[in-house]
Amino acid sequence: MFESYAASSGFDEYLHQPRASGSSLGELMTRLSAIGLEQLNQDHRGAEQLLKRLGATFRLYNNDSQASERILPFDPLPRLIDQQDWQRLDQGLKQRLEAIDCFLADIYGKRQILSDGVIPLEAIESSLGWRPQMQGLEPPQQRWCHISGLDLIRDGEGTWRVLEDNLRCPSGVAYFLENRRVMKQLFGDLFERQRVAPIDDYPSKLLRMLKGLAPWSPEPYVVILTPGVHNSAYFEHSYLARLMGVQLVEGSDLTCEGGKVWLRSTSGLSRVDVIYRRIDDDFLDPQCFRPDSMLGVPGLMECYAAGQVAIANAPGTGVADDKLIYTYIPEIIRYYLGEEAIIPNVETYRCSEPSDRAFVLDNLEQLVVKAVSEAGGYGMLIGPASSSEQRTQFREEILGNPRNFIAQPTLQLSTVPALSEGELYPCHVDLRPYVLRGQSTWVTPGGLTRVALKRNSLVVNSSQGGGSKDTWVVPCSAV
Repeated sequence: MFESYAASSGFDEYLHQPRASGSSLGELMTRLSAIGLEQLNQDHRGAEQLLKRLGATFRLYNNDSQASERILPFDPLPRLIDQQDWQRLDQGLKQRLEAIDCFLADIYGKRQILSDGVIPLEAIESSLGWRPQMQGLEPPQQRWCHISGLDLIRDGEGTWRVLEDNLRCPSGVAYFLENRRVMKQLFGDLFERQRVAPIDDYPSKLLRMLKGLAPWSPEPYVVILTPGVHNSAYFEHSYLARLMGVQLVEGSDLTCEGGKVWLRSTSGLSRVDVIYRRIDDDFLDPQCFRPDSMLGVPGLMECYAAGQVAIANAPGTGVADDKLIYTYIPEIIRYYLGEEAIIPNVETYRCSEPSDRAFVLDNLEQLVVKAVSEAGGYGMLIGPASSSEQRTQFREEILGNPRNFIAQPTLQLSTVPALSEGELYPCHVDLRPYVLRGQSTWVTPGGLTRVALKRNSLVVNSSQGGGSKDTWVVPCSAV
């Protein structure tokens, strides 16, 4: 089946890694070839039907605010990462989040990194993620980023790099878990002799971490706070609540009385100790943030400041996943930990700096330009695929608000074979591992591999036509 498969360019994770007989990759390719393309396509259609029956959908809104429910497209050819590679990524992710936690505690506390001139004050206070209301507050266990999803890529040489940090309400873990469930159910034979690292304990580890944020209670009461059924990630909110056995609530279900947070029910009030929030900072508490919010809980931040409730992730973490602050993470790691970053950033230009801005404006047709506070593939210019009109528009926007943009080289993201239009085709991928930080730190083995299913596309986001794959961490001795 792979005889006619060829990488378009750059690093292909099936073709450019050892795949000798007996290796995990070699064994996988042999088994896939034995299944054959026709059967693989049939099984692929079966996987999509299974995901639909499971309700594994996301809500996508068009320009007219019309919503449609869609399954996240699933590709059945798994992605393999050897254990040796994974150990380094595990260490690098833990290092990065330790430094980010130190950074958040500092900028909302003593602000030493600003006094020492490592990062300019203006870069912090102009960030849309900056929350001055958090100054002087200390979250439980001194943790700010409890659930993180960092996006990693492999470049054209196969080098792992951090593409961006997601530290507020990272999504996608439900699809990460469901992809494995589908693979086991429909492609069970592919698991034979592979010894894939398990991921099924994510919900129990998440619940244990959340409960650990409330040391004042022998049996902390945890809820998931959702904006409601119209949110694009509502399936994930309800899915995690079910797997953890906790209540899924909306803001109107909660009330603050006596300096504590309570859940209303037909049997009365139950004290809430931990809130896993899936709504943005601005909507958490109309008395503290946006006064017009109908999604939050009036008085919530007063209870939080008094140490009577834990919120994961802590409000204000968004300043650290601002794409401008991303460019300072290597310096942040060096400043707080005295170490070099284990996983490097992608080379990035700050349009807020005159020399970088001049270079970017002179090379728009070669670069990827990103708005620092956008996500989901929006607010982005991919230079080589752009029109002159698009470049003119971005030029004007950069000149009008330089701080709002960064730029990166157009990377040749690594590829993995995927079923595209019924054929094997090299599609670009990234990887979103999930990291839980409470009393200890745990990284999911693997993560959500997002795949750009549109041919020649570099955009993996589901809102832009991307899909996902199962990710297998396999013993390094077998690769």
